[in-house]
Amino acid sequence: MAVELCLLLLLFCGSTISDVQPIYKPPPGTLDFGFVPAKTYDTGAYHEPGPIGILFKIVHAYLYLVQPNSFPQDLVRKLAQQKFGNAQGDYQKPENVVLTLQAIYYEIGFIVSAALGLLFILLLPLVGLCFCMCRCCDNCGGEMHQRQKKNADCQRSCFATFLFVASLIISVGVLCAYAANQHLTNQVRGAKKLVNSNFKDLKVFLNDTPAQIDYLVSQYNTTKDKALSDLNNVGPLLGSRVQEQLGKEVRPALDAALTMAGAIRETKEALENVSVSVEVLQEGTERLHANLTDVKMHLSNTLNDSACSATQAASTCNIIKNSLNQLNINANFSGLPGVSSQLAKVNDVLKIDLSSLVQKGYAAFNDTPDLVVNQTRNILSDIKNVLESIGSNISTFTKTLPVQKILADLTIYLTQSEAYVQDYFPVVEQYDFYRWLGCLILCCMVVLILIFYCLGLLCGTCGYDKHASPTTRGCISNTGGNFLMAGVGFSFLFSWVLMIVVVLTFVTGGNVEKLVCEPFEDKTLFKVLDTPYLLNQHWKNYLSGILFKNPNINLTFEKVYSDCKENKGIYTSLHLEHLFNINEFLNISMYTEDVALKIEHIQINLSKIILLDEIGKENLLNFSSSGIEGINFAAYLAEINKSVTKVGLLSFANDLEARADQLPKGALENALKGHANSIRMIHNQQVIPLEQAMSTLNQSIRLLKRTSSELMVKVKNVISAVNAAQLLINNNASLVIVQETKKYMDTIVGYFEQYIEWVKESIAMEVAACKPIANVIDTAVDIFLCSYITDSVNTFWFGLGGSSIFLIPAIIFAVKLSKYYRRMDTEDVYDDTENGNNGYHKEHLYGIHNPVFTR
Repeated sequence: MAVELCLLLLLFCGSTISDVQPIYKPPPGTLDFGFVPAKTYDTGAYHEPGPIGILFKIVHAYLYLVQPNSFPQDLVRKLAQQKFGNAQGDYQKPENVVLTLQAIYYEIGFIVSAALGLLFILLLPLVGLCFCMCRCCDNCGGEMHQRQKKNADCQRSCFATFLFVASLIISVGVLCAYAANQHLTNQVRGAKKLVNSNFKDLKVFLNDTPAQIDYLVSQYNTTKDKALSDLNNVGPLLGSRVQEQLGKEVRPALDAALTMAGAIRETKEALENVSVSVEVLQEGTERLHANLTDVKMHLSNTLNDSACSATQAASTCNIIKNSLNQLNINANFSGLPGVSSQLAKVNDVLKIDLSSLVQKGYAAFNDTPDLVVNQTRNILSDIKNVLESIGSNISTFTKTLPVQKILADLTIYLTQSEAYVQDYFPVVEQYDFYRWLGCLILCCMVVLILIFYCLGLLCGTCGYDKHASPTTRGCISNTGGNFLMAGVGFSFLFSWVLMIVVVLTFVTGGNVEKLVCEPFEDKTLFKVLDTPYLLNQHWKNYLSGILFKNPNINLTFEKVYSDCKENKGIYTSLHLEHLFNINEFLNISMYTEDVALKIEHIQINLSKIILLDEIGKENLLNFSSSGIEGINFAAYLAEINKSVTKVGLLSFANDLEARADQLPKGALENALKGHANSIRMIHNQQVIPLEQAMSTLNQSIRLLKRTSSELMVKVKNVISAVNAAQLLINNNASLVIVQETKKYMDTIVGYFEQYIEWVKESIAMEVAACKPIANVIDTAVDIFLCSYITDSVNTFWFGLGGSSIFLIPAIIFAVKLSKYYRRMDTEDVYDDTENGNNGYHKEHLYGIHNPVFTR
């Protein structure tokens, strides 16, 4: 039923997913689906035995000595595949004989040990019977006569010591057996909590699975909401993508046109500056020429004064006269051609605002997202209806699935199983009590023997009097000897019973440990179970044959157990893709195909976008024919590169003033200095403004020269770029729109792809995680069978078997020691040492009856 539930869960999820594989898959925005709700399982399928674990390890080491061979996989497979006893003579077949010998070789340690135990069981009662009969005939130490020996005290001490050591070892063995017996009982009593924990986890497994499925289904809304968000933002998304691709050619063309519009305005300003500057320079140079001429005339009159005839002033005056020719203008702007015609044409061009026309082109192109929104409104409405219909179909489909009924049936079955276990558990505890009581009785048998031995040692040691003769020993010493013999008697009575239990539990528990527990721990046991045709001679893979009715599917116990151990989903663990292919059922391709088809039918017409109309283009052509390239830039630059005057007026004035200082003090000196100041005034008031006008003229002329350079070519290039961009919009935009629409469609579909992958991953790893199933197996085998039962049973027979074996030396030492504690009927006669017999007479010399010699 668990498999049916899993299949139904996957079918439930399958109505919400697509398997579309787009050719182009851009990286869509990552969707956050959150975490699949999962509760923590309480069962910890691990057992820590505590201090008794040391005994368990010792027993494991002993079993390794008895059976050091590794798990015989091949032998177990062959034995399981062989059929013995179906026909007469099967056992005599060579292959069966070989298998039997191999099994014996593997079990040789257990066989030898069991044989020794059986020998113990058979011989010890027989030896006890013979020993008893022998003693009844006053043999085997049965006669109540003890010979006095010189080393009697040493022998008595050795026998007592050996018996004490043997009793101590037996006591340790009994304690181990009792501890194992009590540990098993304690674990059985505490197993109820572990069983309840497993049932609780299984209930969580069933109850949590619907919530996980509901969560997977609910996360479709995350996908739908994201897709609707992108559809509602088709303008910024699709429109902006189209605009971005077209803008690679449109924007540079419009930028060039806008730059050219700015160049027209700059050209007008430059022409105006040239016209004004030339006029200013022409007027300024005429005024400057007149003022310099007047200064030269007055300065010449001054130098013709009689004062210059004096010897001291003549040479200075002559130098000044010779420099008067430098006071003339150097640049002549009166011959420069005018630019009024060019300025008039440019002003005509500027009557049309080219910048405004280009800005309209920008605005029209920037309205592309709005055009996309307006032209896709109906199609996007259809797509939204498709997305809504998916949700409606999911709701309708989920209502038709009997998920709750199956879960209810499984819950009822689980509840009944739990009730059965709860009802049966007191019976288990009752039988465990009987087992505990039986094992306790076995331990008490050994304890009873130990009590006799201990009482015998205690009474014999405390009541022994070395000065007393064997016939005069005290009552306490005699009682001690009787206790020892009682212990010997009970040893013969109980030891074979104990050994029967030891042999049975040893063979059973040891083989369970070596053939079940150890291979289960290293998963070798699963490999054997996964052997083809082992459990069913007609099925290659038993597990897949049971689950899928197809034994050819490679589904192994080991893989299922390992996956459940790692808490993977039951879909992955059981390889349910062979029974329920998720790619077939997790499919809403019909819906995504409808979405993709409707998106592909999006038609966006951008022909209404006009980047630059014919008026703007004609305006550019008029600018190119404005004639600015016909300006005589060489003539302008030739005059501009000249200085205003032939000599710098400030330097001339400074030099004139310096030479005036060389003249004698008087009117001549003062007159020359006055002329120098006049020259400085002319420089400041006329030359400096002329230099500024020349600078302005220089900048404007150079700007015009740059603008006019290949102006026609530049204008044609701008118009060609605008025409090419307009052609792209009118004729080739459809290709760009198709490409960007495909990317936009793949983005929308990509959200469903993410949802698909997330659901697949969740179903594989998180939904219906089968950790409780692995916990049940671990609890049943590793904890109950191996840790609780097998380890305890093995420790029990180990302790009880050790005690039983050491009963043999204890019997020998007890019989020997009892001679020294019991009161004898006859004794040897004691005499002085001078007779040469070390203080003892030979009995036959004195006629004393010696029953030993006379028999």
